[in-house]
Amino acid sequence: MKEIVKNRVVTLSYEATDTDGNVLDAGEAPLSYLHGGYGDIFAAIEAALQGKSVGDTVTIKMQPAQAYGEYDADLVLIESLDVLPQPLTIGMQIEGEPDGESEEAPFYTVTDIADGKAVLDGNHPLAGMALVFTGTVTAVRPASPAEIEAGQAR
Repeated sequence: MKEIVKNRVVTLSYEATDTDGNVLDAGEAPLSYLHGGYGDIFAAIEAALQGKSVGDTVTIKMQPAQAYGEYDADLVLIESLDVLPQPLTIGMQIEGEPDGESEEAPFYTVTDIADGKAVLDGNHPLAGMALVFTGTVTAVRPASPAEIEAGQAR
């Protein structure tokens, strides 16, 4: 029996809901990750899966800090439409400028457009929400040396 331990690639069928049971992610595609603290999956989920095997199901309720983080009002910007890509629509995601501290530019979601300005929200859409994750282990296999070196399943 293949038990979930460090350096195993784990595949899950899953669903994520809010605490009222509203489906946030129906898990239409299986989720695979490299187990063992590589940051490939939320730590609370990884901890619950440690030692499990194919067929086991876990349900984990995660507070915002354990999932996508608390909502940060400082990540909400108001920008003039003339400096933003056009056409701009509510719900659209745009890439921001790198801040020099990280290699990745942040993504912002356009949440409102009015009076020649747009409200851009850099928070993850699920920031500030408690989540309930239910996952069933569908496969467990040893990770390849390349996966271990990369720190992620391929």
